[in-house]
Amino acid sequence: MIHASLKQLSQALAAKQISAVELASLFLDRIERFNPALNAFITVDRERTLTQARAADARIAAGKAGPLTGVPLAHKDIFCAEGWLTTCASKMLSNFVSPYDAHVVEQLNTAGMVTLGKCNMDEFAMGSSNETSWYGPVKNPWDVRCVPGGSSGGSASAVAARLAPIATGTDTGGSIRQPAALCGLTGLKPTYGIASRYGMIAFASSLDQAGPMGHSAEDCALLLNAMAGFDARDSTSLERPVENYTRELDKPLAGLRIGLPQEFFADGMDDAVRTAIETALDEYRKLGATTVDIRLPNTALSVPAYYVLAPAEASSNLSRFDGVRYGHRAADYTDLNDLYAKSRAEGFGAEVKRRILIGAYVLSHGYYDAYYLQAQKIRRLIARDFEEAFKQCDLIAGPTTPGVAFPFGAKSKDPVQMYLSDIYTISTNLAGLPGMSLPCGFTADEKPLPVGLQLIGNYFGEAKMLGAAHRYQQATNWHLQMPGEFQ
Repeated sequence: MIHASLKQLSQALAAKQISAVELASLFLDRIERFNPALNAFITVDRERTLTQARAADARIAAGKAGPLTGVPLAHKDIFCAEGWLTTCASKMLSNFVSPYDAHVVEQLNTAGMVTLGKCNMDEFAMGSSNETSWYGPVKNPWDVRCVPGGSSGGSASAVAARLAPIATGTDTGGSIRQPAALCGLTGLKPTYGIASRYGMIAFASSLDQAGPMGHSAEDCALLLNAMAGFDARDSTSLERPVENYTRELDKPLAGLRIGLPQEFFADGMDDAVRTAIETALDEYRKLGATTVDIRLPNTALSVPAYYVLAPAEASSNLSRFDGVRYGHRAADYTDLNDLYAKSRAEGFGAEVKRRILIGAYVLSHGYYDAYYLQAQKIRRLIARDFEEAFKQCDLIAGPTTPGVAFPFGAKSKDPVQMYLSDIYTISTNLAGLPGMSLPCGFTADEKPLPVGLQLIGNYFGEAKMLGAAHRYQQATNWHLQMPGEFQ
């Protein structure tokens, strides 16, 4: 069952070949066995999970099941879930048990899915390697000496090692797609506003978006069907008709135009990544798609613009963590200002502090015009580049990351090098476009590491993008590969 797709799991549950309790227990046992080696989960509550599973079984028995009822999943620990410890991988929230559900969690509970636990991540989603977690780094199942990517690294590691069939993640600058690429998964960041941010602990509000992380495009489409939807509690949630994101899965690719940005194929990409990407593009041509050269001239400015805008929003969002109402509070303080200062100094890690300081700086008097406003103008130029590009093509393709998973410590001492890991993904967030990563090959190393192909769609083009990914996955088997140590 650990290799089954969501559709296969749903069919097995409906046919009574396995119960939701048995299925949840199977994955809980695997978490108990393998999580110590991977550190993918922060919180597991067997009894709470099995209670949910028993409710799913009752729903199936009563004939009231939906397509995902009884299917287990893991949540990134950025989503509030009632009664669950919700930490955002920070000491600041290490004692916070959420009194309510995030909208995404609410939606998936309504669908009858069973929560296996809360996954580790970079602290407050700030990182590209999962090394900033207060609970320690997550290991990559393909090589435990390497990072799984960030910030949704726990979700990626859990799914890659078959500790969960699918997981939720969030993507602010590539935090679903980059770990999906480094762990050999399919991960999707939808159009900004498709999934509600209510109850999703904020990093950068104009960039954060929730999405699915699974083995295949089909699995991601099924989960997105349940995750998406309007929520009046989120002012950025889009009020639009409900979509079926599986509707184009079997659509032939004849006539599909795939744009290849010159900027994505310039220097800086590893040879192994380049080879795998070129081979994947050849496969698309065999399937009937055509490729066209396009330009995204402001791509190089996406990283500096992002690292002005995201910290600016973070410095504002994280001001709510002050040691007063919830979260970590300093034990020894003299007055209210001392309480704030000590609680924040003790509760936040180094990367979070760095981004708060950068954000406060670029928003300060005398620097707001020079940095923040300029970055907003660049953001508009990047969005315009994509608008022009989509006049020539239906989808855009390229690498998800410049290289494959790197060893722990390789980039943590140089924040700029770490930030450049997201060079191909950040522009999509700045423009609010949908993007996804799908596995397309491995390196030729002694321990082969996965390579991810990135697809970028036009606004609300998730179904087309998922269809293109699904057709590729029908012709290849990269998404079915599994790390040998976790069989």
